[in-house]
Amino acid sequence: MTAHYGGPMRAMAISPENTLVPEERPEPTPRDGEVLVDVIAAGVNRADLAQVSGSYPPPPGASDLPGLEVCGRRRDTGEQVVALLPSGGYAETVAVHPDLLLPVPSGMDPVDAAGVIEVCATVVSNLVIEAHLTAGETVLIHGASGGIGTAAVQIAHRLGARVLASVGSEDAAEQVRALHADRVWNRHETDLVEAVRADGGADVILDMIGGPALRGNVRSLRPDGRLVIIGILGGPTGELPVGQLMVKRLRVIGTTLRSLDLAAKKQILDRTRELVWPLLADGSIRIPIQERFDLVQAAQAHQVLARGGHLGKVVLRVAR
Repeated sequence: MTAHYGGPMRAMAISPENTLVPEERPEPTPRDGEVLVDVIAAGVNRADLAQVSGSYPPPPGASDLPGLEVCGRRRDTGEQVVALLPSGGYAETVAVHPDLLLPVPSGMDPVDAAGVIEVCATVVSNLVIEAHLTAGETVLIHGASGGIGTAAVQIAHRLGARVLASVGSEDAAEQVRALHADRVWNRHETDLVEAVRADGGADVILDMIGGPALRGNVRSLRPDGRLVIIGILGGPTGELPVGQLMVKRLRVIGTTLRSLDLAAKKQILDRTRELVWPLLADGSIRIPIQERFDLVQAAQAHQVLARGGHLGKVVLRVAR
């Protein structure tokens, strides 16, 4: 594996037609306090697909390249690290503030490690910091076979919660049960709201669907429940039954990790390292990798996520 140092770098850029195209780019110039990381592999996330489509632009001042997470080597120290990025990960080199770096979990393959920091930080941010999920509570995780879902099932189980999960197929249901979900339903064959209510309801719901799921989520929550919305795969608008919200004393929380400031991201990563990194190192949890592609095959990697039905993450091998 040969590291890339200096000169132009390979990258996958977004064309005016909203497709991914290979490009040579100058290396990024680090801002004050930033370091360069030579990328071994990059994780693929649904936010990348949205950025390519033009519906989720990067924050002001961030790279126009897609890619929210990488694994690589710090050029100043040689340490293998994973990095949380606002964008720019589909390239041979990234510039990143050290507060957004964590060491590669002990014993983990660096290519597979490219897919852990975004999902684990998202789960810790939303289930632990925002929703205050505690041992003995019940959590419902929508889309439990995806990258965030597989991480959420395992982390919630390790927190001592009872884990309910929805998936899109019987194969996925079997795979998610193996990750320690207590109950798993195929959403295409079950009235999910009635199934959750018959099971006793949920204290916390982690939702990637958005607007169309609002009414059902409110019905599924127990009194004092918390609904955390982290995606709008089903659409951005829906009907919120405010009366039930008030009677049950529910809280609806909407979050995005990407737009948080550096201090908030550092707090999340510090908690993620404390809670999750030991579990990744000893094999107590694992983020499944559905498929590994080379950087120039990024469009094929996006097709895997667009089709759905994958288990865990998809990663791109970047180092030559």
